[in-house]
Amino acid sequence: MFAYVVRRLLAAIPVLIVASFIAYALVALSGDPLEPLKIRNPPAPQRTIDLETARLGLDENIFVRYWHWLTGVLQGNFGESVQSNYDIGENLARSTVVTLRLVVVAMLLALILAVITGVLSAVRQYSKFDYATTFLGFVFLAMPSFWIAIVLKDLAVRYNKATGTTVFYTIGEKSQNYDSLSPFGKFGDLAGHLILPTIALALISYAAWSRYQRAAMLEVLNSDYVRLARAKGLAWRQVLTRHVLRTALIPLVTVTALDIAAILGGAVITETVFNWNGLGRMLLTGVGRADTNAVAGWLLLAGLVVIIFNVIADVLYAVLDPRIRHE
Repeated sequence: MFAYVVRRLLAAIPVLIVASFIAYALVALSGDPLEPLKIRNPPAPQRTIDLETARLGLDENIFVRYWHWLTGVLQGNFGESVQSNYDIGENLARSTVVTLRLVVVAMLLALILAVITGVLSAVRQYSKFDYATTFLGFVFLAMPSFWIAIVLKDLAVRYNKATGTTVFYTIGEKSQNYDSLSPFGKFGDLAGHLILPTIALALISYAAWSRYQRAAMLEVLNSDYVRLARAKGLAWRQVLTRHVLRTALIPLVTVTALDIAAILGGAVITETVFNWNGLGRMLLTGVGRADTNAVAGWLLLAGLVVIIFNVIADVLYAVLDPRIRHE
């Protein structure tokens, strides 16, 4: 298993290089990061523009620029922002903590709800509960994530005004007085700011995953070996937990791993609505400013996260089904 994981990670290196080069080239060729200096009134002196062009390496071809960036990344140096002059690596590290906190909590919430409702819907097929969860699932799937986030934020603002107190946090990933809080207070503050963004990000994933879980459960429940286990007199609870659920979780693991990229994209939108200072803001700011270093670094990190989650999914296959072994 360890050798398999190492091989998967090594095989992912060329994928990351190709993906990062495509992103780097697209951003580098789509805009001029020095455009604000050239169009301002009065325009910057030509010597200043020439010096900035040389400093940023904009006078070199795209392959040379990418090579300089890649060798810097391998040394832990993601470069500086083209316009803001902040360190990309430090900003990536800080923003990653913020975004992963949202993504991981939203995924856990969506998975727990999807497994529970999917199992109950399959066991109670065609019941009122099954019809209700199916209806709600399709409703959530039909709603754009940004619209759900906006509606939740608007309802929270109205509720806060009606009660005259801040029950739900609607702006930022933490309060302004966060640093002065006690450890328990900091935990509560972060948890409070997570509530609305987590719900907004988790609902669509929950809706899709619960449908997959229900379908997988029904397929396993109707299989021959489950009928044989029941015929041998095994308790229904034992059949359900040890045989049916364990097998039915494998498709859900696959879907979850494949949805990581979509969840990261949803996190960008959710962070924008709730004004979080995470990877979403970093990406949108980088694209708007044609900041090649920031966008390429963001995509490299996102690709690494997707690959890691897919490797974890492969490991979980062997845990859920002993017949699966990665030799």
